[in-house]
Amino acid sequence: MSKGLTVPNGYKSALTLRETQHAIKYIKDVFQQALSFALTLDRVTAPLIVTTASGINDDLNGVERKVDFTIKEFDTHAEVVQSLAKWKRMALYRYGYKPGEGIYTDMNAIRRDDNVDNIHSIFVDQWDWEKVITRDQRTTDFLKDAVKSIVKAICYTKRKVSLRYPVLKGTVKEEPFFITTEELLKMYPGRTPKERERLIAKEHGTVFIMNIGGALSDGKPHDGRAPDYDDWQLNGDLIFWNEVLQDSFEVSSMGIRVDEKSLASQLAIAGAEDRMRFDYHKMIADGTLPLTIGGGIGQSRLCMLLLEKAHIGEVQVSVWPEDMAKECAEGGITLL
Repeated sequence: MSKGLTVPNGYKSALTLRETQHAIKYIKDVFQQALSFALTLDRVTAPLIVTTASGINDDLNGVERKVDFTIKEFDTHAEVVQSLAKWKRMALYRYGYKPGEGIYTDMNAIRRDDNVDNIHSIFVDQWDWEKVITRDQRTTDFLKDAVKSIVKAICYTKRKVSLRYPVLKGTVKEEPFFITTEELLKMYPGRTPKERERLIAKEHGTVFIMNIGGALSDGKPHDGRAPDYDDWQLNGDLIFWNEVLQDSFEVSSMGIRVDEKSLASQLAIAGAEDRMRFDYHKMIADGTLPLTIGGGIGQSRLCMLLLEKAHIGEVQVSVWPEDMAKECAEGGITLL
């Protein structure tokens, strides 16, 4: 079997290909309106490419190779975005947004170094969102409130989808369980981070795992995070229990963004102080950029969860290894 591929026994999609395409559009229409209302967000247009010199492309874990190229008409190096974590904060500043106001956008990216499996593709599609906050809102409670609003929007969308497609019988728990990465480590000592996520998601259904990026008491981080967008003490991943795959299922990564103090601290920990040469980092350090909260919500991930699909290729068109495509076909998984 292809590395990382899971084919559930007896799997068969509840929807036909045509129904699936209609349902994907329906989910996207319903959810983005619910998200916009819940968090007071305007939809804006976002870039697919940025210049290398801008320093605003997302570095993810700091090791992934970007898709880059030169431009014929002028001597500039450009990159396909990996996410819009930094661009959104710059946009809020440029567009003059105030505390309580925010933006969301359709983000398409290519992550060439991602391992492809049931839930990962080299093509990434997200609703990226960002909102201006005040300094006294840089708290765990404020972060939790934003998480609850997103979960409510997801559950609202699920109810609408289930009414339109009654054959979909799955449920989504509306009340998220909050836990820090250190608490999770102590709860399940000796387990890997992925195993800990699976155990806590199976127990609680909807979970927000907080404080991702810094080293835990065992000397290792729960997961990697770039040091220059999320505050590692005020961020997290939103995870659901996926009944089809019988596994934990991340739908969103989000957090309150770095201020001048957490930026300096995290860059030092990561040995990445050289990034302070970029305008983006300088504008955080001198207070020019607004304080914000934001994140990304996987469009294909959400469609996969709500439509009870076994593979992300059932809700998006991408490129897959030949052996994976063959095994999917043999296992009743039809890739778009």
